[in-house]
Amino acid sequence: MGRKRRTAEEVIGRLREVEVRLAKGETIGIACRAIGVTEQTYYRWRREYGGLKVD
Repeated sequence: MGRKRRTAEEVIGRLREVEVRLAKGETIGIACRAIGVTEQTYYRWRREYGGLKVD
């Protein structure tokens, strides 16, 4: 199965969705599965895109 590239806007949107799910009380594992990425990918995205905002 090939990798799927996501744009910066898509990544930031997914990170925001995980933040909302975590605020509702879900675990990181469940929230990551819901957006379709592994926890490792989530942490890498958070490190790379965590401080960015979409205009």
